[in-house]
Amino acid sequence: QLQLVESGGGLVQPGGSLRLSCAASGFTFGAYAIDWFRTAPGKEREGVSCISTDAGTTHYADSVKGRFTISRDNAGNTVHLQMNSLNSEDTAVYYCAASKAPHSDYVTVRADEYDYWGRGTQVTVSS
Repeated sequence: QLQLVESGGGLVQPGGSLRLSCAASGFTFGAYAIDWFRTAPGKEREGVSCISTDAGTTHYADSVKGRFTISRDNAGNTVHLQMNSLNSEDTAVYYCAASKAPHSDYVTVRADEYDYWGRGTQVTVSS
């Protein structure tokens, strides 16, 4: 059964850190680019960060650049998002998604190009 399962969300104070994980199963994980998207109340879905199949190419939204780091472990079928210096604007439900990659350095921020989605994990930044 194909699954993407996010974990690691929670409540954190401003300035704190969280590490999100996305565990994949049921498909050839190494053939897919992975993106983290987030949806905050009253806001449009935002592509946060994506990583190519070989981890050689990454992309970050301007809003998280320098604070978030994406990584992947193809042997373990997981992707991580290390989030530092969190602020209230980072409060959202975070989803991981997988897009079949035509080549090893493929990344995309277009949500409609992602084939599989997890159910999300809530991140709340509040004092």
